[in-house]
Amino acid sequence: MEFFIISMLNGLSYGLLLFMLSSGLTLIFSMMGVLNFAHASFYMLGAYIGYSVAGLVGFWPGLVVAPLVVGALGAMFERLALRKVHKFGHVPELLITFGLSYIILELVQLVWGRTAVEFRPPDMLQGPMFTLIHHSLQGLSLVWGGAPAEMCQAADAAVQVVCSPFPATRGFMMTVALCMLVALWLLLTRSRIGLVIQAALTHPEMTEALGHNVPRVFMLVFGAGAALAGLGGVIGGSTFVTEPAMAGTVGSVIFVVVVVGGLGSLSGAFLASVLIGVIQTFAVAFDYSLITLAQQTGIELSDALKANSVIKLTLSQVAPILPYLFLVLILIFRPKGLLGTREE
Repeated sequence: MEFFIISMLNGLSYGLLLFMLSSGLTLIFSMMGVLNFAHASFYMLGAYIGYSVAGLVGFWPGLVVAPLVVGALGAMFERLALRKVHKFGHVPELLITFGLSYIILELVQLVWGRTAVEFRPPDMLQGPMFTLIHHSLQGLSLVWGGAPAEMCQAADAAVQVVCSPFPATRGFMMTVALCMLVALWLLLTRSRIGLVIQAALTHPEMTEALGHNVPRVFMLVFGAGAALAGLGGVIGGSTFVTEPAMAGTVGSVIFVVVVVGGLGSLSGAFLASVLIGVIQTFAVAFDYSLITLAQQTGIELSDALKANSVIKLTLSQVAPILPYLFLVLILIFRPKGLLGTREE
């Protein structure tokens, strides 16, 4: 039972990190119709800026400063570059964001090097948030923080005790992502600026006729999307690893999330993020091959079938392709995505 709970929480934390990234991309696309290929690069940039600021004044100021800097850079890029090519259609927009991703990658390697940097979380986030203890006689119990060594040791050889810690960094990641989801929902549905953003999305000419500066709204939305990616970068970089390849690691998965959830749908991005995070985590956790499953269910396989390399593949080996398989199935059976309503 503790294995299922910890795996589910790990999947949810990874899925919520994907949502932190995909929400900004979804916001940008729903407003401007731009699929920003440099979005994952803003995620990487946030991690590196957070690392530098944390080295000077601490992690918590870096958690605030890095998203603001990345958001300002994103807004400046939209104002000085993306706005110039917007009138020429989607292809120039894709190409200019594609070029920006390589520029950011090269600049990161020039400034911080080509190897991973040690971006450590603060002391209060190091170690486990809680520990699940499964005692073969007493059942399942929870201890906040790390469990004492004596609680994880059985006094009798016939008794089994399994301690499963859940990292505090992942708990913090989940908390920030959920707070961000609530804040975005309140901003878009319960505030004046949210009403202006939604009006600019559906009726930009009327919104401009009412005295609102629609290009400025677009610039602020693009900057806000980049800032959300930068926030995810600080948290993801301190939780996992901060390296130049981190943008490429999550970049393609973010686009899968956006398409699976439905282009422009924030709730769809949340649902797709959680589904993909949980599916990938459980695929890695249940490291079974078809041969193992056949043996456990009592199915006899021939020697020729056992020698087949495809049969020997484990779920953890195919886990990286599962999101893309999910994407293909969604495009075949529901092209608009899980919760998408956008008409193209």
